[in-house]
Amino acid sequence: MPTARETLLDAALAALTDRSWSAIRMADLAAAARVSRQTLYNEFGSKEGLARALVRREADTYLQGVRTLLAAPAPPERNLVAVAEWTVARSAARPVLRALLTGAWNERLPAPRPLRPGARPAPVPAQRRADEGPPAPGELVAATAACAGERWAAGCELAVRLALSHVVAPAVPTAEPGREPQCEEPESWSPMTPMITSVIEMILRVETMSPRKTMP
Repeated sequence: MPTARETLLDAALAALTDRSWSAIRMADLAAAARVSRQTLYNEFGSKEGLARALVRREADTYLQGVRTLLAAPAPPERNLVAVAEWTVARSAARPVLRALLTGAWNERLPAPRPLRPGARPAPVPAQRRADEGPPAPGELVAATAACAGERWAAGCELAVRLALSHVVAPAVPTAEPGREPQCEEPESWSPMTPMITSVIEMILRVETMSPRKTMP
């Protein structure tokens, strides 16, 4: 059964589908999660604390997904391609994760800063970690590569960076004259194009030919 904390984070994430972060009210989130406002403030301290926790959970969930894919019983290059494909699909479906990986935040999303120096630490251990602030894109990519272990970190980083180049693909023209170019719809980003997948497989297959390399 989900905890009150997880239920509140789920409610905050759901609210972002049709409202900007600035328009989301703490009272509405407490009502949606069926908890008291006091419980919400006990867990997160403030709306800014909730934002930090939401962003931290997105990063942690993404990294756990990467670890699961790397542990699959498949050729190493296939697992790394799966990480790249999943990075694109997950980024398309989760705007907060996309912003974390690319640094492309906008006014609709929470973009929290770390807890200010000298502020009282949160009583909840999970919140103390969240209050350290979200990882920068480079830090999250490095953490993703580290999931593959020392021998495969470079290959994993390559796969993720190729995936992110697909996520941040340039805008494409629209058919209507006089309108601004529009980015591709998220659905068109997943799965990755066969060309990018084959490039990753080709490069990583060369790396896997060395008998001393094994996936962790």
